[in-house]
Amino acid sequence: FTPTNQIRLTNVAIVRLKKGGKRYEIACYRNKVLSWRNKLEKDIDEVLQTHTVFTNVSKGQVAKKEDLVKIFGTDNQTEICKEILEKGELQVSDKERHSQIDSLFKDIATTVADKCVNPETKRPYPVSIIEKAMKDTHFSVNVNRSAKQQALDVIQMIKKEIPLERAQMRVRITLGGKDAKKVIEKAVKLATSVEEENWESGTANIICLIDPGSFRNLDDMIRSDTKGHGQFELLNLKEMVEGEQTL
Repeated sequence: FTPTNQIRLTNVAIVRLKKGGKRYEIACYRNKVLSWRNKLEKDIDEVLQTHTVFTNVSKGQVAKKEDLVKIFGTDNQTEICKEILEKGELQVSDKERHSQIDSLFKDIATTVADKCVNPETKRPYPVSIIEKAMKDTHFSVNVNRSAKQQALDVIQMIKKEIPLERAQMRVRITLGGKDAKKVIEKAVKLATSVEEENWESGTANIICLIDPGSFRNLDDMIRSDTKGHGQFELLNLKEMVEGEQTL
């Protein structure tokens, strides 16, 4: 027997907001809160386990309608859930939080390594070097922001530790033979843009821009798919404009 004002939920992520001197909670799916906040998930039904506002999720205690009207100005549960989702604090255990921070730290370092080069060698850094520079500058991970957003901050911070610049690689791919078209199609998917594409006597000559992190994958792919007959060379670097916010 469960009282009518109680709802039992399992495997739940709780988002909590204190407002008007009271505590309100909503029950969400564990992996969806950050996706919603980063605008990757648009469907509120995928985020909320139930469109219900609680005073205590773990005890199943539902908030009173008159309190919601008084504090939120409405009794529309979905709209209140959205406000709590936006402004509230995601409750996680210490173990979960450490795991989340470690994972995000690695994602940020990988994003930076994929987008930047050492201007002295014109090559990307290994992820381990980026991680060390992040630790040396005492970078603090924010679990409420995506890896891409935080990577922009990291790039500015670790420039004090290691020579680093955002850049794309301008590369030339030269391929011939019956598989050339298929290999070029795969290569173009790894590029951010194609500047030139010429076909002469069955030989393809492509000049394109790639993220530094794609260099090795592209090199390996061309080497294996053409059995060493394709040519792949770095022409130069194209620096990204300072202040460009996209990653």
